[in-house]
Amino acid sequence: MLSYRFPKKEKLSRKKLWEAVFEKGERLRSFPLALYALRADLPEGVPVQAGFAVPKRSFKKAVDRNRIKRLMREAYRLEKAGRFNNMQGTYAFVFLYLGKEMPDFNKVSRAMKTILNNFDPHEAPAEN
Repeated sequence: MLSYRFPKKEKLSRKKLWEAVFEKGERLRSFPLALYALRADLPEGVPVQAGFAVPKRSFKKAVDRNRIKRLMREAYRLEKAGRFNNMQGTYAFVFLYLGKEMPDFNKVSRAMKTILNNFDPHEAPAEN
């Protein structure tokens, strides 16, 4: 069954895991997004935990950063349903916004589709 939900248990929240994803994770890019992915031990029944980040350097106002994160979360929520249901292993994802101007949803959605299509679970490094 396809679930379009994005519950709390699927949100990346552990600080050590965030840092490990940036240090050791595989990086994929599809402008204006970048994906850092790392194979990690996650709770039972959770194939992927995802986090979203927008640099303060590019967007000074918190409302702008929050709007972009909201767009990224929505694009991810709509795309994840069919992709991770029968995936082997568990992964931590961090999506980073690389653009310099405020995007529209279609631009973010296209980039999200491209990144998730290019993600190969066999290439992602494991957390140690």
